[in-house]
Amino acid sequence: MQHEDADHRPPTADRDAANGQPPTAHSYADPVSEDQVRMALRKVKDPDLNLNVVDLGLVYAIAVDEGKVNVDMSLTSPGCPSGPEIMADVERMAKSVPGVTEVAVNLVWSPLWTPERIEPRVRAYMGL
Repeated sequence: MQHEDADHRPPTADRDAANGQPPTAHSYADPVSEDQVRMALRKVKDPDLNLNVVDLGLVYAIAVDEGKVNVDMSLTSPGCPSGPEIMADVERMAKSVPGVTEVAVNLVWSPLWTPERIEPRVRAYMGL
């Protein structure tokens, strides 16, 4: 019976071909993209309007640096009673994207949100 030396084994799915070590989560993962985060945030709805925060225009910017995500967002008004819930949901959904390691949700008030920020197709559906 022949005995294969560990250094001469062919790479397998459970080993990283470059160094013969078990793969890390980063070995086969694609980098996180802004579009992936944006798609995840479409699952977050404003409970009063029952529309997602992306289509509502509440998400102003998404920045991705490897696994770190920064989301600049606003609310429909400074006194929005659902604000903490919406922001927590944004953080939770951004963290659910594979490869995301950190999320910072920044509440911004400049520029102030107006209905003109709503996605045009949604605005038309709403009759605005």
